[in-house]
Amino acid sequence: MNNRIKASLNNSLIKSFLHFRLAIPVILMAFIFIQGCTVNNVDIDNDIKKYFDAQQAQGTFGMFDNSRGRFTIYNLDRFKKRYSPASTFKIVNSLVALQTGRLTSDSTIIPWDGVVRERTEWNQNLSLYHAFRVSAVPHFQEIAREIGKDTLKYWLDTLKYGNMNMGKTVDAFWLDNSLLISPDEQLGLVKRLYFRQLPFRESVQESVKKMMIQENNTTYQLAYKTGMGKTDTGKPMGWMVGWIEENRHVYPFVLNMEMDNESAIPEARQKILKDVLAHIGFFKGIM
Repeated sequence: MNNRIKASLNNSLIKSFLHFRLAIPVILMAFIFIQGCTVNNVDIDNDIKKYFDAQQAQGTFGMFDNSRGRFTIYNLDRFKKRYSPASTFKIVNSLVALQTGRLTSDSTIIPWDGVVRERTEWNQNLSLYHAFRVSAVPHFQEIAREIGKDTLKYWLDTLKYGNMNMGKTVDAFWLDNSLLISPDEQLGLVKRLYFRQLPFRESVQESVKKMMIQENNTTYQLAYKTGMGKTDTGKPMGWMVGWIEENRHVYPFVLNMEMDNESAIPEARQKILKDVLAHIGFFKGIM
């Protein structure tokens, strides 16, 4: 290779290297901008606070707009804190029972244990579907005993469900603050359930989805599972975990709240949920 060719190559390499060095900051800035746009997909809506205040409650609400890939959240700190799932755990309890064959369908009968309780609708044999709909605690405790601790622990670990802690009692760990899960984690679970992305058969997931549907009309479908328990300070606490669907767009949501008057929670959480959904723009068929 002659000297002229060598010099030409050297000059080209030097110019390429200088151009690359000058381009590095631009590339890095572009990368950071792209990363920021991808991560920054949360809209904090503090106006939602007034709906909790109106019921003399504290809480959090989160929703995922699947079509836009954006979250709407009120009270982010509480959204990340873990609480007892209470009866929202019936979602997982049902999935595991159907997946493992402990129950063959949502019409399988779960026997009443004969103990008379204040909730009269619990004092009878119930199908899985009806036990889920009336949130019959003793029937789901029987399901948990039938499934067994080892199998339930396997599925808690597989799902990475909250802190995955079963405590000491196979039929009470979701009620006694052994098992804890955050609203954030609940939202992820119900989103995966809606799209049949959980590690259960599709038919099993569809059965549980059907049990969650509360309202279904030409404008919207509203589905959820409720739960009531206690916070770590002993204050009454409530959940609503589910989705609303309008115009073939789905919006998984989670509501978690606490208030002094335990008996007022069922009506208060319903009111808060409907008010928040209307505030966001639902029930008009335009979402």
